[in-house]
Amino acid sequence: MLKKSFFIVFIVLFLDQALKFWIKTNMMLGQEFVIFPWFIIHFTENSGMAFGMEFGGSYGKLALSVFRIIAIGAIAWYIYSLIKQRARQGLIIAISLIFAGAAGNLIDSVFYGVLFNDSFFQVASLFPSQGGYSSLLHGNVVDMLYFPLIEGVFPTWFPLWGGEDFLFFRPVFNIADSSITIGVCMLLLFQKRYFKEGKPILG
Repeated sequence: MLKKSFFIVFIVLFLDQALKFWIKTNMMLGQEFVIFPWFIIHFTENSGMAFGMEFGGSYGKLALSVFRIIAIGAIAWYIYSLIKQRARQGLIIAISLIFAGAAGNLIDSVFYGVLFNDSFFQVASLFPSQGGYSSLLHGNVVDMLYFPLIEGVFPTWFPLWGGEDFLFFRPVFNIADSSITIGVCMLLLFQKRYFKEGKPILG
């Protein structure tokens, strides 16, 4: 199971980082191209959490990066503990997906600020001679997957948002975010298979 966990983490990280590197070195910030009307590659960056959420300021960014490092270390230990206890494979796969997604976004936060220059009105360069757009632990997370599936207007009688435009699904995200979401959904959907009285089911 250890090899399977490593394989899952490797595949997610490889796909996530390969796509982010391609986006960063081939597109300008805000640029997009349409694959299907409901699937758009739209290059954006965020300094905060998953799905474009923000976590304020330089100190907030630093705190978030440090928290991610600690959290990823704790998740790695938990995966090792689950494998050692011979917990259910589905549980180990779910936690491995969460770990891989968190690690993928951590790489952006820790290293992208020094690896790339900015993408405003230009395509970024890897290892630019003038230095990166920020410092270590202050990089932005690259997002690009955009699925505007349903557009419309809330009916006037609808509470709070009556008469306003709506769009589903609005957030722009990346493969790492998707990996975290899949892992969390597995835990929620199959928790009775994975846990009993708050402890992992073995075997």
